[in-house]
Amino acid sequence: MSDALRLFGLNAVVTEAAAGIGEAVVRTFVKHGASVLAVDSASSGIDTHFKGVRNVRGLVLDLSSAGVAARLVEAAESELGGLDILVNNFDWQTESPINDTDDNALQFLLRNVTGRMSELCEAALQPMQKSPAGRMINIGCVRSVFGKKGANAYATSQAGIASLTAKLAARFGEFGITVNYLQPGAVMTPVSRRVFAADKELRDLCIRGSAAKRLGEPVDIAKVVLFLATDDSVFVSGTGIVADGGSAK
Repeated sequence: MSDALRLFGLNAVVTEAAAGIGEAVVRTFVKHGASVLAVDSASSGIDTHFKGVRNVRGLVLDLSSAGVAARLVEAAESELGGLDILVNNFDWQTESPINDTDDNALQFLLRNVTGRMSELCEAALQPMQKSPAGRMINIGCVRSVFGKKGANAYATSQAGIASLTAKLAARFGEFGITVNYLQPGAVMTPVSRRVFAADKELRDLCIRGSAAKRLGEPVDIAKVVLFLATDDSVFVSGTGIVADGGSAK
């Protein structure tokens, strides 16, 4: 089979898929042969966003509502016929960037996002046990969530995702399911663009801190998610990849 179709015959769910990293992941997966259920809120326009794109179904779902994990898994099985890949991509953005002194805001954000990730992974376990290639991928927060004095808070958020991922990987490994996370750096999502437009000093700080000397694009992250979704990563589980262009330090 062609390397261009590395996900041929596999079914994937991608959350918050109407823009930014989520959208890039959907388009990358489809390009490589997957069928995708793209999930987002009603205000995102997800039901028509991928109109005309083959093998993508848009699903309107409030990802913060009670019982959403079970409903999402049911939708995946009814719309796709099964579930092989789950990409947990959530909006980490807060009303204002988090600094190292904003511990309450950081802990609330972590509980909220990791809680939803955990629920979706737990709900996806049963259908994924039927898959020959079960993959769960958690995506961390982009750097723009944090202010100029938020380096430690950013590291703490990464540690929270890493801990959750390691625990799930240890539990699900016996079923042949891998669980990994991807930690983006400063990536130009629609939300990040607004943050960096309002705080050019933060934008420049992120660029200077990257060995690549540029901000990332959603497709940069999607390519790494693709690796974690394929057989290329079959012996990788419970760990993470940092995609930030490298450190200039």
